[in-house]
Amino acid sequence: MTEDAAATVIRQAIGGDVDAIAWITAEADTTDTAVLIVMAALLEQQPTRLDRAGAVASTSRDRQVVAIARSHLGGERELVDALARDHLVDHPDSLIIAWVASGAVVPPGPPGAGLSDS
Repeated sequence: MTEDAAATVIRQAIGGDVDAIAWITAEADTTDTAVLIVMAALLEQQPTRLDRAGAVASTSRDRQVVAIARSHLGGERELVDALARDHLVDHPDSLIIAWVASGAVVPPGPPGAGLSDS
């Protein structure tokens, strides 16, 4: 998968596209694209997926994404903020890290889940 294609499906998943979320989680066990594995780990709240993401991460950018996701899933908010800030200086197009840094990562659910009427 190309970086552009991965960015597109990640963008769709961040936007709540249930088909993109389902595709990412289904592909996570077979893809060699570290950022897609990380996205699946974040969506499913499965830190164990990050072991494989770290193993296939071939660039420092990918390794940083894995480390930030690991810190996020470990509840280390201050570390996430610091690492994300540094990462985004060098990679301002990193949608997944901007999403994590914003605190918007939530497990997938049916459309409208978690929204209140108030």
